[in-house]
Amino acid sequence: MPSTPEHHSAPLIADGEESRSVWSKWLFCPLRILFKLWFACVFFLSLAVLYIPFRILLYKPSRYRQAFKWMRAWAYFLQCGVGMPIKVKRTVPLPPPPYVVCSNHGSYLDIIHMYNTIPDYFLFMGKYELLRWPLFNIFFKGMNIAVNRGSRTEAAKSLRRAERALRDGASIALFPEGTIPVHAPRMKHFKDGAFTMAIAKQVPIVPVTFINHWKLFGEPTQLLSRGRPGIAYAVVHPHVETKGLTERDLATLRHTVFDIIEGPLIEASNADK
Repeated sequence: MPSTPEHHSAPLIADGEESRSVWSKWLFCPLRILFKLWFACVFFLSLAVLYIPFRILLYKPSRYRQAFKWMRAWAYFLQCGVGMPIKVKRTVPLPPPPYVVCSNHGSYLDIIHMYNTIPDYFLFMGKYELLRWPLFNIFFKGMNIAVNRGSRTEAAKSLRRAERALRDGASIALFPEGTIPVHAPRMKHFKDGAFTMAIAKQVPIVPVTFINHWKLFGEPTQLLSRGRPGIAYAVVHPHVETKGLTERDLATLRHTVFDIIEGPLIEASNADK
């Protein structure tokens, strides 16, 4: 049975993997492997060069904002180095920080381009497994927030830490789906954390749609997953206010943000038919 959001009676977006032809998977497989090797070389070699500066900047919380500027510069280098520049559509200015950024999660490319999309200082909330990534794990040992969803106690601690960051003026960016869905660009159900946090601190939510990341870069370790250079597209939507909302409004808020993010994905899916 196809996965559907709980407030939809049927999927509104096609499963991206089902739309691929078998022959194209194998025909372009060598090129995809070469591209992924190039991506890995650019990513890890540049991170190795920047590792010591990042370790120094991340040693003290007072340097986190400076580290964020370096991360944005690194993300800009990566989009150029791997041939995946991003074009961002903004219809209105961002609200004054702090706010919560919610986006769909169709690719690991989402993490890089979040820094190319949101200019204001933010902390990432990411899955606990990121602590196991070589080199990259330094970003989630102190500055950013790793969420262990396998433990309610640890997940609650991460949520409280994020709320403290919002109280101190830092924005929070996260993927409410939690993980990359196997049927991207169709999204998974959104978890409550982002919306509970936004309501608790009465800060706005900024929905972001990454339209075609799933087409450009799939699971790096899978032989037949997607991988090619190309222009990435994102939409930064008008923010959604939470002032005056309570826990009773949580489901409505979650569905509203889901539908906003899903809108451009539906348009893109229909255009591909």
